[in-house]
Parts: sequence; C-alpha cells; structure tokens
Amino acid sequence: MTDTRLMHTVGVRALEWLWAHRDGFRLEPDVDPEIGFLERFKPVGELALICRVLFREGVAGSRQADLARRLLDHTWRHTLDGGRMLARGQRIEPMSPIPFEVYLPYKELGYSEPEVERATVLYHRLESWSALELDPTRRLGLAAFQRRFGLTPRPPEADLVAPTWLARRPEPWTVSGHIAYDVTHTVFHLTDWGAHPEALPPDIADYLATWLPVWIDDWLDLKRWDLLGELLVVDACLPRPTLDERAWAGFAAAQQPDGAMPAVRAMPEGEPDEVFDIVYHPTLVAAFASLLATSRALTELTHATS
Repeated sequence: MTDTRLMHTVGVRALEWLWAHRDGFRLEPDVDPEIGFLERFKPVGELALICRVLFREGVAGSRQADLARRLLDHTWRHTLDGGRMLARGQRIEPMSPIPFEVYLPYKELGYSEPEVERATVLYHRLESWSALELDPTRRLGLAAFQRRFGLTPRPPEADLVAPTWLARRPEPWTVSGHIAYDVTHTVFHLTDWGAHPEALPPDIADYLATWLPVWIDDWLDLKRWDLLGELLVVDACLPRPTLDERAWAGFAAAQQPDGAMPAVRAMPEGEPDEVFDIVYHPTLVAAFASLLATSRALTELTHATS
C-alpha cells in the first residue's frame, strides 16, 4: 500500500497551486450565450465538489482546510457574485442543468442564493426537465443531485444505473478515454463521490476489482495524468481499494514543484489563462484523489491495528 505521506503531499501541493491561481476561476459575462456562457461555470462547480469531499473526509490539515474555505469564499463572492451569476445563467438557459449542478455543493457548504433555489424548484416541475436528452452517466448524476437538493428525481435513480456503460460490464479492452471518464463518474455518482463504497452494486464492484488495475497500468504508462487521477479516485471508492504503490509514485512524480498536475505527459506552455484552463482539472483531481485515498488508507491502517 502507498505511503500515506506521499498521497497527502500531493493534495497539499495541489491546493496550494489552486489558491495561487484562484483568479483562473473566472467567468466571461459578456460572451454571447449562444457560444457558451455557461461553459465557464464548470471549473467553479468542480472546485466546490472537491472542497465538499475535503470537509467531509476530515483528513486535511489545517492549512488545506483553510485554503479550501478561502477558495470557496473567493469563487462564491467574486466569480459567482454571491450566486447572482448562477441566477443569470438560469435566466439565459432555463433548462440547462449547469447552474443547478454548480449551486448544490455550495448550498451544502453553507452558501445560499434564494433566487437560484426558487427557480430550481420551478424548473424541476416542468416536463421539459425530465425530457432533457443527456447521456446515461450524466442523467444518473443529475438524479443524484436532485435527491441531495430535496427534489424527487425524474426518472428515479434506480432506473438510471442499468443504461450506463459500466453497469453492462462490457469487454474491458474496449475502454477508451471517453468511456473511462464515464466509468469514473458512474462510480462517483453511485458512491456519492466516495462517501459510500458499499453502495456500489456487487457485480460492478467485482468487475472493477478485476479490471481497474489493468486500466490504471495502461494510463500510467501513457502518462495520461488527468484520467489516471480519476481512476485512482475510483480505486479509493471500491470496497477493497488497492492504493497501488507504483501508480501513486508515478502520479506524484508527474506533479510539478508548484503543485500543478499536467493533463498529459508534461506541462503545457502558453498564456497563464490558457495554461490554467488545461491544468486546473487534473490539479483538482489530484487533490480529490489525495483526500479520498489518504482517508481510505488511514481507515485500512486503523482496521489492521485494531
């Protein structure tokens, strides 16, 4: 099993980089809504999700916890303008799930914007909401978010697992990058981002126990750090995680001295905003993998010594 200090250090350094580059979490308020006003919300929502895991797991040090709260405050107040930008996004695209998906983890962490909440309840009553054409994994995640918000998912969550790629357990050698990301997010949604490994259906857990180590080896050899990080999170979501030492050593070695994690092979070059847009996600994933794997490793050690 990997040394917990190595895994923990990856997360500490990742959060340091995210804080140092917090201005990269930016919107483009003047962009034409037809070409993607809501797309810039994605990094902010992902940050809130990871911070939610950090506070939930309770394995972060005081410096990590402080940086996470400061990042949340910064993005809520400055990027989202106290939630008003989310309300604006809802008005521009009422049937888009993006403002709702970004808002929920902030709400769970104590932030609030009444206009967003009222609009969310209204829009979810519409038939158009349940008729949205989404891929199976996204639909499953949206249903989980609805439940956490206190809404009744339509269709029910239980009906949305079977259509996913992972639930059908296809030939493992057919996994491509796009499919692998769907696999990781199916696991995240089923386990509530690693909170409940026991919620994975046994047949899916067995399939992953067999084939996840193979996929991890493949993407480690390819130096696909973003995807490798997500697969390391999936490992930590399993009932019996491997916390593979070779994979974690390679992942940690790819992290830059300032804490940034390249997406593929080496760090990109370019203007600061362009570099941020490429590496913020693998760096967030590095923080996520670190938190969850450290938590699971400490749990395993406690069980071994009790």
